[in-house]
Amino acid sequence: MLGKELLLVPLLLPIFINSIIATNESNEEIEIHRLYTIEGKVYPPDVLFSRPNWQANTRIIVNGGEYIGFVKEDGSFVIHNIPSGSYILEVLNSEYTYEPVRVEINTKGKFRARKVNHVQTSLVIQLPYPLKLKPIGRTKYFQIREQWRITDFLFSPMVLMMVLPLVFLMVLPKMLNDPETRKELEQVQSLTKFEMPEMTDLVSNFLAGQGQHQTKKTSKSSKKRQ
Repeated sequence: MLGKELLLVPLLLPIFINSIIATNESNEEIEIHRLYTIEGKVYPPDVLFSRPNWQANTRIIVNGGEYIGFVKEDGSFVIHNIPSGSYILEVLNSEYTYEPVRVEINTKGKFRARKVNHVQTSLVIQLPYPLKLKPIGRTKYFQIREQWRITDFLFSPMVLMMVLPLVFLMVLPKMLNDPETRKELEQVQSLTKFEMPEMTDLVSNFLAGQGQHQTKKTSKSSKKRQ
């Protein structure tokens, strides 16, 4: 009997190993396909000035509408059936703007929330979880029209080009009539004035030098011929 049992061991061992591997694979598939829930709370802009039905006008969307959640009376929300991965959660409200949040869920079910930064993707600023979403400010649908101001007209380049020369013409004569300012200007001119020869003197000296050089050459050639 013992010999027959020993003969059955090699036959049953592969079946036992295959069953263990199959159970492990099924457990891994269950962990991979496990679904999670994202929880949080949306705070109104101000209790005094917020509408009584602001919860009904607010939606929670994940990845641009792939998953949608609704806000309860106390502002809390729960989004079900979300697999592990990285998601961007946004709050849609017609009157107020909320900052989007990135929620990351690993395969072990751990959550991490951080701010969305499209410019510096490596910069990580963590946020508390469950989420606490507060409004940034009122949503602006229209751009404020620019208003005409007198300062814009006065400081325009064309007006400055026309007005500044007139101001200098009116102010400079009065400054020159003042003896102190005149003395200061004369001192500045005396410091910056250099005795430079006139252009006619330079030309005449240059031509005279060339004439003397030519006469010297002719006198030397005549002496050699003699």
